[in-house]
Amino acid sequence: MAPQPHPDVADWVAPALDSVLERVAVTQAEVGDRFPLFADPCTGQWTTTGRGSWTGGFWAGLLWLRARYTADDGAHEAAAKCTGRLANWVHADTAARGLIFWYGTALADTREATELRDRAARACRDAYDAELGLVPWGSAFGGPRLLARVDGVPGMVPLLATVDEQAAEAHLRRHLELCLDNGFLGWSWRFERTARWVPCDDPPPGWSRGRPWLLLAVADAVHRLSADDLADVARHLIAAHAVPPADETRPGGPLDTSAAAISAVALFKLGRRERAVQVLQELVRTHLSGDGRLLDGCYDLTSGTATRHELIWGDYFLAYALAALTGLIDPHEI
Repeated sequence: MAPQPHPDVADWVAPALDSVLERVAVTQAEVGDRFPLFADPCTGQWTTTGRGSWTGGFWAGLLWLRARYTADDGAHEAAAKCTGRLANWVHADTAARGLIFWYGTALADTREATELRDRAARACRDAYDAELGLVPWGSAFGGPRLLARVDGVPGMVPLLATVDEQAAEAHLRRHLELCLDNGFLGWSWRFERTARWVPCDDPPPGWSRGRPWLLLAVADAVHRLSADDLADVARHLIAAHAVPPADETRPGGPLDTSAAAISAVALFKLGRRERAVQVLQELVRTHLSGDGRLLDGCYDLTSGTATRHELIWGDYFLAYALAALTGLIDPHEI
């Protein structure tokens, strides 16, 4: 039985979800067999990628969410086809496979998608480095291979947990040790031959998605790994702002609505519904366009890439949080 909406769900929630998922249909017609990455805030036109990059799973996940919402055979077929195109990433050397395969398959209801998720989970388990205590960030996107990056944790925790709970928990706890080392926030670390971890400058300590990504992984661990001791860690990761600046050290700069949407999902998973609704209200009332585009997301402030744009993962997490609020999905389903 599908979860039921909370009795105090406001009248803005269902229209917001409807507009976001209608935007998915518009996007699908525009991008065809390519994967949307970010869209111009004025024209709504998408910048796309052929193979999906690290965000491909969010597009597949949005298609699965729309298929459930509409119960339309054509939407279901499109979701299944898109998910199949993620298969080339199964053996890619990157911890971003957690983002790609967990969020791209968690709502899927086909045997093929389940098998794909299982193959990806086992490949990630094979990439687990017992000496380092984690799955390295990898070389798929260039740069040093032996990195621990915070965006290599969300998705990877629940994905690994399907085949090896110990590896999933170790992966998370090693990142927690590094990212929250003595109160210092560092979102990327490089392992050197001297057998020590060295902090990297990119992404910077004030990065908007550092806290939300880690909070989401902690929320999944509390639920899926019964890691109740991490509840205290979660409290320290909740951002003060409903919609944070793209860089906490530059409060007058661009915001990052995608970080807020990620946080809303994590808050739902942790049972902090009131705070999650506050975040969603701010997103919907201030940053959601009439045609379902979550604006003011920041892809990369350092390089100046898409700093006030619609981002595919922002749309995904907003839609997921709204769907959880309406009862279309269970917060722990993904």
